[in-house]
Amino acid sequence: MTSETVPDASRAGEASLSIGEVADRAGIAVATLRMWEQRHGFPQASRLPSGHRRYTEADAALVREVLRHRDAGMRLDTAIAETLRSASPQPPSIYARLRRRNPALPTQRLRKTTLTAISWAIEDEFCAQAHAPELYGAFQRERFFDASRGRWEELALAAASATVFADFVDPDPDASPARIALAPGAPLRREWSIVCLADAFPVVLTAWELPGQRGVADRDREFEVAWSLDPGDVAEAAAVCREIARGEQGDASGYAGAPADVHRPHPAPPEPAAATALFARVVGYVDRIGR
Repeated sequence: MTSETVPDASRAGEASLSIGEVADRAGIAVATLRMWEQRHGFPQASRLPSGHRRYTEADAALVREVLRHRDAGMRLDTAIAETLRSASPQPPSIYARLRRRNPALPTQRLRKTTLTAISWAIEDEFCAQAHAPELYGAFQRERFFDASRGRWEELALAAASATVFADFVDPDPDASPARIALAPGAPLRREWSIVCLADAFPVVLTAWELPGQRGVADRDREFEVAWSLDPGDVAEAAAVCREIARGEQGDASGYAGAPADVHRPHPAPPEPAAATALFARVVGYVDRIGR
């Protein structure tokens, strides 16, 4: 199913639709839409002077977009959050861009410990074995990157470029890997990602931290996680990373870490043996962390 272009609410005209009309346009039961309003505050109605609640055509489009995400297997709360994020202009997000490019990409809700295990497996089976890869890592917090600093310094030695993102106090775009500070409110502050763009071992792992987890221990934080070995998905994720690193949002002006050959053809998909090795490595790391 193709993604629908969601109109901006400011261009959608006055709120004139009843909840029944929104339901008809979206192909959903009125009772279901009322349940969404009560439990998730979505969609948000405008109240007329008469007291009647009305909606815009943009609201109807947002409801259809949520249904599209639901058809692709996304949880309702995540589908609503993702739809609202996508409808508002904002700095680039690896997770959002990948989900828009490939809505059918499976997602899973995983704890941070499992996410870390998958990250290590990708670093070992893909990043470390790829020839001159273009590497990116999004770690949210500087202290989280510090736990993997040694691994990434080694990976950077054989990479065409290596770049990491976090809330760095002292960013250094000339370091190896290049350290790029994320501005307050940047989407990547809520994301955890590994991107390896290479000829033989392309892979992207991207995860979005679910809201409402204040006070939860780091190892128990939950993320909505997706990963792909599709070369097009990986190239798209790398393009997002370049946008952020080059400071198009003001995060890191003067960055020059990505290779000049950024328009190279998409790499070939990895051999089945590579995917099998990655799966085996993930299982091993998950078992080790779970002990």
